[in-house]
Amino acid sequence: MKRLTAAWFVLVVCGLGSVAPSLSQETPAMQFQKLTDDVWEFDLHEDPLWATHYGDTRFNDRLPSETLEDQQRRLAALRVYRKRQQAMDRKSLSKEEQLNFDIFAILLDQRIGEYEFESYLTPITNRWGFHVAFPELPQDVPLETALDYRNYVARLNAFARYVDDHVELMREGVKQGRVLPAVVLEGVEDTVKPHIVADPKQSLLFSPFTTFPDRIPAAEREALATAGVQAIQQSVVPGYQKFLTFLQKEYLPAARPTVSISALPKGREYYQHCVRKFTTLDMSPEQIHELGLSEVKRIRQEMQTVMKQTGFTGEFPAFIEHLRTDPKFYPQTPEQLMKEVAFVLKRMDGELPRLFKTLPRMSYGIRPVPDYIAPKTTTAYYSQPAGDGTRAGFYYVNTYNLKSRPLYEIEALSLHEAVPGHHLQLALQQELTNLPNYRRFSGFTAFIEGWGLYAERLGLEVGFYQDPYSQFGRLSYEMWRACRLVVDTGVHHLGWTRQQAIDFMAQNTALTLHNITAEVDRYISWPGQALAYKIGELKIRELRQLAETALGAKFDVREFHDVVLLSGSVPLRVLESNVKAYITQHQPAP
Repeated sequence: MKRLTAAWFVLVVCGLGSVAPSLSQETPAMQFQKLTDDVWEFDLHEDPLWATHYGDTRFNDRLPSETLEDQQRRLAALRVYRKRQQAMDRKSLSKEEQLNFDIFAILLDQRIGEYEFESYLTPITNRWGFHVAFPELPQDVPLETALDYRNYVARLNAFARYVDDHVELMREGVKQGRVLPAVVLEGVEDTVKPHIVADPKQSLLFSPFTTFPDRIPAAEREALATAGVQAIQQSVVPGYQKFLTFLQKEYLPAARPTVSISALPKGREYYQHCVRKFTTLDMSPEQIHELGLSEVKRIRQEMQTVMKQTGFTGEFPAFIEHLRTDPKFYPQTPEQLMKEVAFVLKRMDGELPRLFKTLPRMSYGIRPVPDYIAPKTTTAYYSQPAGDGTRAGFYYVNTYNLKSRPLYEIEALSLHEAVPGHHLQLALQQELTNLPNYRRFSGFTAFIEGWGLYAERLGLEVGFYQDPYSQFGRLSYEMWRACRLVVDTGVHHLGWTRQQAIDFMAQNTALTLHNITAEVDRYISWPGQALAYKIGELKIRELRQLAETALGAKFDVREFHDVVLLSGSVPLRVLESNVKAYITQHQPAP
């Protein structure tokens, strides 16, 4: 109740209560700055977990409120903020301010669209959600003082209410028929059951109470640990039990037999929204599908060439089967997999100055994907650093089912997720203090994932992929992203079945069937997101080719990467404008 009161206060003071009086007394630049500050403050109040991640400690004892009423209230607030912006004189702003203005408008419109399509009624996917993220809380919050621990306990105590909020949303989703497909929910209970423990000390969320910082007096430690036990016993475990019961008795029986988002009310319109959101371009699903088929054909030819370099004499399907089944391509232990990843990344660390003038100060680490989500999630993912610099970025490697984690994919995967991929780009963006906060700490998936895929190819320029199997692994990863253009649009726009999507991926990539199935279920649960990778990468490569051709001997890849990265994550049209301005500035005189 306290958190709701605070959030509503911000809405009134910063949103509804400040629409008109100051407009004539402030310059357009001042008006716009005030608006962005108001929205930033509103967001911090509305999402205390995000505030903590950013480094704002005011709400460290709270979890977000996620009721249906909260969703409508947030939509109303965003609409007011957007109207305030639309009333401003954009032409009176400087060129840089106009760019900020336009990016802010895009971000607001995307958020409003998500609320208008009621995407909050499906707050979980087959691999992610509040129930999956919450056990990671000890790694995402400060735990240095007794106050930090008390705040942590307060969040544990709030979890039962947090579950109730999400159940309310999902119940409304069931009522409206806005539910996840049944096939992707198979095994979802396994992401919940590990947190229903008889002994609170066996919970992952008890880990902070096993070791305290020296600065916390011994006299306080026992009381804090006791409070932690009680919170897990009285809030966390009952919360997970309630969510499991809801899934088993209400949600899973109501899960839909269809897989396409187009099967839902306004589903086709929502998919068009997702395409625009995740690509930042006005491309139709048909255009993207055809582009994907073209890329699949091109990459397949390159894969055939590399296959011959390995000395394999059979046909392509036989080679793929060889890669999927020969034990020599797979790690024997999780430790071996992690060591191989670490070795690849340490090699790349030493090559980064050849490719980049500007590098982030923040370091990164590697961790295994937590056991409770590993079977349902993808091969790897990246978690960016804390906004205040108190926590590094982390590359999570899936060590579950080692027979599905081929060694020949490690180079491409690691360059994508860590350096020069996600960690380099996102950590650097957070350090661009010349950018407003909404640009430092948000972004556009087409840019972020496009950069990650582009980063895989950068390995070719500094001595990676020397082994033909590793080069084939890189091509298989590029093919994987090209297949996404075909499969995502196929499922959500053209009526493909899940099996059609799996078969298409199996015929064209060297991914294991376990990974292919997990990936297809991800695309089904998260419409449009998978389009971002290849669309973004193609645009970056196109712009690099344009710069190389125009500048000739004057082209410097390190300067080019500064141009791409030092504006942060931007829509692809903005990136194109930035690169063309750089070319004009440095182009040799005729």
